[in-house]
Amino acid sequence: MSTNQDQALREHLLEVLTGASAHADFATVIDHFPEKHYGTKPPGTPYSAWQLLKHIRIALYDLLDFSVNPDYVTLKFPDDYWPEQAAPASTAEWHASVKAVKEDLAKFEKLINDPALDLYAKIPWGDGQTVLREVLVAADHNSYHMGQIVLLRKQLDAWQEK
Repeated sequence: MSTNQDQALREHLLEVLTGASAHADFATVIDHFPEKHYGTKPPGTPYSAWQLLKHIRIALYDLLDFSVNPDYVTLKFPDDYWPEQAAPASTAEWHASVKAVKEDLAKFEKLINDPALDLYAKIPWGDGQTVLREVLVAADHNSYHMGQIVLLRKQLDAWQEK
């Protein structure tokens, strides 16, 4: 792969991970979410915004940890990935989760931007996965659940189209 192709791939990965093109980005979806609805589940909705946010946080951290940590420990699915509580214990807990997602997205961006990293190299402690795969899974997973949060906001009449 040429240097230009490698750089183009990295730019596309950043674009898809951050939601810069095909969907709303994390900040647009989460920032200004009404506090009174953190734990609200409209009729027929299986998850609250809090449960979706915390699930995004846990899964994103897990994908990042797997990508960089030779001592990675596998989480138990689904128990370790989904919170039982519909609402955070406090507003501070909500904001801490938002901050953690943003920090892990920034860490993924730094990883993607590292020209010394071979995106195609197999992760030594995995069973065939690559960082390229983990970034794509993270982007896809985040996009899916952020779409659910947008739908929740629309159901709660708390979404403003630009």
